[in-house]
Amino acid sequence: MDSIRSALAPLQGYPWMMTMLQLTALVLVVWLAGLLTRLLLVRTIGQAVRMTPTRWDDALLGKGVISRLANVVPALVVYYGVGIVADLPAAVASVVRGVAGAFVVVTIALSLGKLLDAVGELYAQRDEERAKARPIKGYLQLLKIIIYLVTAILVIATLFDRDPLLLLSGLGAMTAVLLLVFKDTLMSLVASVQLASHDMLRVGDWIEMPQLNADGYAIDISLHTVKVQNWDRTITTIPTWRLISESFKNWRGMFESGGRRIKRSLYLDQTSVRFLDEREREELQRFALIDAYLDRKHQELEEFNSKLLAEGKDPINTRRVTNIGTFRAYVQAYLEAHSGINAEMLLLVRQLQPGPTGLPLEIYCFTASTAWVVHEAVQADIFDHLYAILPRFGLRVFQQPSGEDVSRALKAGEAPAARPTPAV
Repeated sequence: MDSIRSALAPLQGYPWMMTMLQLTALVLVVWLAGLLTRLLLVRTIGQAVRMTPTRWDDALLGKGVISRLANVVPALVVYYGVGIVADLPAAVASVVRGVAGAFVVVTIALSLGKLLDAVGELYAQRDEERAKARPIKGYLQLLKIIIYLVTAILVIATLFDRDPLLLLSGLGAMTAVLLLVFKDTLMSLVASVQLASHDMLRVGDWIEMPQLNADGYAIDISLHTVKVQNWDRTITTIPTWRLISESFKNWRGMFESGGRRIKRSLYLDQTSVRFLDEREREELQRFALIDAYLDRKHQELEEFNSKLLAEGKDPINTRRVTNIGTFRAYVQAYLEAHSGINAEMLLLVRQLQPGPTGLPLEIYCFTASTAWVVHEAVQADIFDHLYAILPRFGLRVFQQPSGEDVSRALKAGEAPAARPTPAV
């Protein structure tokens, strides 16, 4: 120490040089503190983290939590070291100390934000299904907002050397303004809680919201927004609170049920509906799917008709088999035997209200696969077969006449050419 004082003795008459020398020494100490902190703390901890089998410390290292906290040490050196510099104006020292303190607060806040990101990542990696069912991203974002608000108050208090409690008490008068500024945040928070508590939406759910042109999979659920990737690969961003205030359709139940619905109609020409004669009934009995149906129906009608005739009723009152009833029984049996149809779910073939477009015969069933491509393939296979086999039952499909149909009808209706009158 004596040697240092003797070396600095010639500078005693130059205070500004002493101040500059001390500032230079302070900057050097700050640089060394930062360097040693990163070498000893960050590198040592990083090597130790890589050697451990746990994943939470890897997440902390990967998100930069430790490296950000290392910046606190140089800032603390500045905060406490600036007061040692001789002949430094008090105002300058106060400003430097305030900036250093604010830097420490901001660094800690950013580190906490990265820590919350690491928590969210660990939560998603630990149980992916649970993370989709109960996402915590919105809650983590809310904690970040609170941390940053507190940080802003502490930074202002540090820079202006004021008590943070006084600033907090002054915020009471700004409650209405804060509620207006953070209206969407508060509404989104309530919506996020309701969505999570009632299990209304998960990441990966297919949802429809036509009023917002959203039709696709939810790929991200945060505090303020829900991102939906539509089928055309566009992204629709929906405010979280609108999922509570408005209705949307979630297709998760369909996927969990194991069956995807087919609901489509064949429109039959009503003029093709008629009774089957004995020859046609025997011809249709060759179909294995309706062989038992026709035998059962024939026996039922024979018993009814014989009883009717025994009572002396007119034969016109007898019952006969229709082609549309037989076709409906065939479709029912065909669907029940189809490997692509879920036999444990509702299967129905029914007639709907006839109209100007014909008699709708609706097929209502569920495919055994919920995959879109498989569902469409099974549906197309069923209707390909039904359209092709329909004429075998003496039925026709109804469709609006085209120009070709009109031309063909006009040609068929032309009067034959007049024959020449034979000479007498």
